[in-house]
Amino acid sequence: MERLVVALDGPGSSGKSSVGAAAAREVGYRFCDTGLLYRAVTWLAESRGVPVDDAEGLVDLVDDVELAEDAAGRLLGVRVDGVDHTADVRGPAVDAAVSAVSAVPEVREALLARQRDLAAGGGIVMAGRDIGTVVLPDADLKIYLDASVEERARRRAEERGLDPGGPAGIAILEALRRRDRLDTTRAVAPLRVAPDARVITTDGNSFEDTVAAVVGAIRDAEARLEPARSS
Repeated sequence: MERLVVALDGPGSSGKSSVGAAAAREVGYRFCDTGLLYRAVTWLAESRGVPVDDAEGLVDLVDDVELAEDAAGRLLGVRVDGVDHTADVRGPAVDAAVSAVSAVPEVREALLARQRDLAAGGGIVMAGRDIGTVVLPDADLKIYLDASVEERARRRAEERGLDPGGPAGIAILEALRRRDRLDTTRAVAPLRVAPDARVITTDGNSFEDTVAAVVGAIRDAEARLEPARSS
């Protein structure tokens, strides 16, 4: 089978990372969660006191961030100066600030070449918010993983052991709504569905259902593209 470049986009907490990693493992592909790069820069900026409006200072942090592979080749970890900071970059403080950092054009430009280098050679599922539209516009397969903001907030609250209907759960819902507004209206690389993307809506799906849908889309694309490339 052909080993494809798969762009997996979607809004915050739509399951891109967990679903993408599981699907990549099943089909024997590498996986990259590009959101970790932006989260890492955001966390590092806060740790070192670099303000969001200091574009040059933010760009200077990019080379200090390293994505770490697990045994299956999935880039799911973050290291800075050789120290694992994966848990730190997934905290609520980063949740609140990452959209602002992600909207800085110089930061996006600084990370663009790194993301494209990671995709070179195929056999990868790359997840983010602008993979199919900006980072990898010529990807062999583009998938947009979608879910209502209420469903996404419920999932995130439950992942953190919180009551979705309680004060902390409602705060998560409002934060996701704010993040959606910022991501879809930013001037540079806004979140949107690529015209040729396959949209998979996951409201009501089990995790396994969604993974199966993504795996199925990849297998369909492999079968479709193999004869075209061999001819």
